Amino acid sequence: MTDNPSAPRVAPMTYNARGNPVHTWTMTPSSITDPVHCILPPDGILPVIFVPGIMGSNLKSKPEEQEGEEPGEEGVPVWRLDAGFMGKNMWLALNWINKKAGIRQKLLHPARVEVDNKGAVPERAAGTVLAPPGLGRKKTLQALKTRYEERGWGEVSETSYHAFLLWLEEALNSQFLPHQWPQFDIQPEHLHTVAVEPGPTHITRLKPEMPIGMPGLGANLASQLPSILSDELVARAGYRMPVHACGYNWLDSNKVAAQRLADRIDELMHQYGRNCQQVILVTHSMGGLVARRCAQLPGMAAKIAGVVHGVMPATGAPVAYRRCKVGMSDEDPIAGAVIGPTGQEVTAVFAQAPGALQLLPTQNYAPGWLRLIDHQGVSAMPRQPVKDPYEEIYLCRDRWWGLLREEWLAPKDGDAITWETYAGNINRAQAFHRRISGFYHPQTYVYYGNDDKHRSFESITWQMQRGSRLNGPHASRPDAFTVSSLQMHEVRDDGRSPVYVGGQAEPVPPLRGDPDAPIKTVQTSYWELHCQMQDGSGDGTVPVSSGSAPVKHARNGEVRQQIKAPGFDHEASYASPVAQHFTLYSLIKITAKAKRPLCVS
Repeated sequence: MTDNPSAPRVAPMTYNARGNPVHTWTMTPSSITDPVHCILPPDGILPVIFVPGIMGSNLKSKPEEQEGEEPGEEGVPVWRLDAGFMGKNMWLALNWINKKAGIRQKLLHPARVEVDNKGAVPERAAGTVLAPPGLGRKKTLQALKTRYEERGWGEVSETSYHAFLLWLEEALNSQFLPHQWPQFDIQPEHLHTVAVEPGPTHITRLKPEMPIGMPGLGANLASQLPSILSDELVARAGYRMPVHACGYNWLDSNKVAAQRLADRIDELMHQYGRNCQQVILVTHSMGGLVARRCAQLPGMAAKIAGVVHGVMPATGAPVAYRRCKVGMSDEDPIAGAVIGPTGQEVTAVFAQAPGALQLLPTQNYAPGWLRLIDHQGVSAMPRQPVKDPYEEIYLCRDRWWGLLREEWLAPKDGDAITWETYAGNINRAQAFHRRISGFYHPQTYVYYGNDDKHRSFESITWQMQRGSRLNGPHASRPDAFTVSSLQMHEVRDDGRSPVYVGGQAEPVPPLRGDPDAPIKTVQTSYWELHCQMQDGSGDGTVPVSSGSAPVKHARNGEVRQQIKAPGFDHEASYASPVAQHFTLYSLIKITAKAKRPLCVS
């Protein structure tokens, strides 16, 4: 019974693992005869699957298999992205800060890890993720945990993504009457009331073909995009749109990740049954490359209603080269301590990780993104690559500016890989790049960052600066052309900027002759080769040229809308209200063209 006898009685509703509504009600005395309302959501189901970026999926060690035996115990977390104290990821900090290259090489090997689905999940209900009523707190939390894990949320970074996924789940599934959705500016002139016979009941509906405002886009962006139409909102109201996530082993090839995503799509369509005809993909960063390859797999394009790409490095990013050479400490010391402060730590992982290498600039990235300039700012060599980045830079073994130092493939306490293994991974990256080149799903929507406050590497510039020769007279310095032609062993390189030409690490006598003072060293050289910082706009990681590439490279106009937006950095882009509302806008547009569920055919 209710406290207000005149109020209608409504049975509480939850959803089971198949996404079907479940109503619960306690038997009441026979003297109470007013009906119990079981409010039904739409029958159609159009799942949204979020695909994270590189390093955005939780990983665990893969159980070792002995020949003729079953796999061993459950793996242990290797890369865990849970929010810890005050929302900061303390797990990564405690487990990876200042880890040496050899340890990284051993633990972060694509064949030794797999997706860990036991990461943190939210502890509150949202949208269609509900716990049955009447449970105590402990059982309620367990019920929610089970549902979120079934959705794949435990596979992806809590710190980077869960706030957005909760927002999206609530925006899509809190209610299904389009004229009541708060994200849209519904005015009285958009509505009309229909009488339902028999009786005095009336239903409020949206008038057809009415443009509907979406304030969250902002006036500037809203003026650039075709309006949402009332008919599109009505079409979207015909679906439940449960939000799922699909993590992947980001160390392995994105081709492998694409197959995992395809398997997840098939699982969900089977789980939800005949009322689920398609899914929608929402991607972050490298997840966009995974989704593009997935849509090329047999039968997959028809199962995907559309794709929303956020901050995707569509043609790669030069920062991937730079981190292999000088690490990340000068970009972001804190993140660099986790990901790799020097090129030695980064190379130990990247060289054996096809997925990471697939973030390098592709054959479609503008040539000449790598250059050397002398101390007067004059070009000291032809800009590289001329045509082929794979042969001219990534597999270049006879120039110091090539991607890899071979000795870094065999760090102390690691499991060394050979140059041939690395070259095979580069060849796989090239094949992957060629396979997805120019390919986009026919219903593709894209946003990318364009902000001078979040500088990115459009190109990589090495600059020559005069070094210091503390002991003895200056010898003849090699000229710029000679420097550009030096081989790896002819420069001193510890994986940081600068790289040194000539000279050595020389001890500096302690001040005032103090014999107990620590001995310091100074790097002497003819030249110091400094790797310059960011030179273009973007989101701090993906430069504008790569973020904006989809609309230019799509073969047949598959990119329906592409926007640039300021105000966010790469990892946190989905925390931006503009990015969130553009994603919702795109989902409305995609849903309006999706296959209708069989229940309404």
